[in-house]
Amino acid sequence: MASDLFKEINNALLDLQGSNYQTYQRPLKTLGRLLQNPDLADSNAELTKGLDLDKFLASQEPRHSLEWPEDTGEALGLTLLLVLRFAEKPDFLPTFGHSYYHFGTKITGAIHDVTRQLLIPFVRDYKSYVVARHSRETRLTVPGSNKVFIVHGHDEAALQGLARFIERLGLEAVILKEQPNQGRTIIEKYEDVAIEVAFAVVLLTPDDVGASKAGSEQNQRARQNVIFELGYFAGRLGRGRVCLLRKGDVEIPSDLYGVLYIDLDASDGWKSKLVAELKAAKLDFDANRMWQQ
Repeated sequence: MASDLFKEINNALLDLQGSNYQTYQRPLKTLGRLLQNPDLADSNAELTKGLDLDKFLASQEPRHSLEWPEDTGEALGLTLLLVLRFAEKPDFLPTFGHSYYHFGTKITGAIHDVTRQLLIPFVRDYKSYVVARHSRETRLTVPGSNKVFIVHGHDEAALQGLARFIERLGLEAVILKEQPNQGRTIIEKYEDVAIEVAFAVVLLTPDDVGASKAGSEQNQRARQNVIFELGYFAGRLGRGRVCLLRKGDVEIPSDLYGVLYIDLDASDGWKSKLVAELKAAKLDFDANRMWQQ
């Protein structure tokens, strides 16, 4: 979330604090416009889902303290709806202020009391909510990154075919062994490269075999490093930004039972399915390029 947006929101609050009855409408409308920035749309939708501002206000008694819900998220969502109502209908703010925040007769006093007691604490808590939600949702992905990390085993043909397809889409395929070492250990190199990617494709190819100690049947398995890196990216990026491509009858780790994967089929049907996953993760590329040779 761009810090400049919250700087503008704070500036609108400062202007509202210094305003009078003749000038308060402009910074109030600016505040409402900023709070409806497209970057805040998802957070606002989550906060206000299922809330009814009119029903809340109808349940309150004028000249008494507002009875806010005990749930902090619900209270924050109702306050957001209230601020947007102020911006839509500026004359409602001083009326509301006289009902709940200011017991004098001056209209300017009502405006300033609502700003100080309601709007300033709201913006502080709202910013904390948005930043925390944004961090949780994007995990540690790089905004605007077009880098796709390929986790692979020993199947060089599958690796190269996947890498060239990703590049054909206009995305950057990141393969660890192709990156310069720069004096780093393997894990240091891995972490430094991984922090720049927005998506990971994991190739589960039958490179190893193994069985439980109690059993005798040998199962086809991916390399241990592949399973390690799969878990790393699932934790770092979130499962929605990790795609499993399985070649053959490779054993799926028990912790991943139920997780959807794409079969690396000979008819190349996996390509359109992978494109759909990349689109769902909101990577910016031209899907029509998948048909180019």
